[in-house]
Amino acid sequence: MLKLNPYLTFNGQARAAFEFYAKVLGGKIVMMMRNGEAPAESQMPGGNPDLIIHTRIHIGDQVLMASDAPADCHVDTRGMMVSLVVDTPAEAERIYKDLGAGGTVTMPMTETFWAHRFGMFTDKFGIPWMVNCEKQM
Repeated sequence: MLKLNPYLTFNGQARAAFEFYAKVLGGKIVMMMRNGEAPAESQMPGGNPDLIIHTRIHIGDQVLMASDAPADCHVDTRGMMVSLVVDTPAEAERIYKDLGAGGTVTMPMTETFWAHRFGMFTDKFGIPWMVNCEKQM
């Protein structure tokens, strides 16, 4: 069996981002470990014990994972987006509004030839998202 799980990196905001994602997406954080809690704490890059070394959230039967990158290793997210596919236009509108709060709109939520609702934004943590409520083709 193959599973594809996005892994996001943050610049010191992993805890805040995942608490926000859990609230908006109805997910459950099943693991969150700080550098200072790691068995080999003294060997952790970056030296900040409060940075998140690994976190994992379950959203339905999907998994999203992340960590805080050490300051000298962090790069902006490019060339990828997290895509959410939902069942109803109302759910698409809600997620777009709530998850996008404080972020930057890339494409306003609208109807397209393939979707009842589709929109794109970068959230307040710098992660790009697509929200899609597909039409039956």
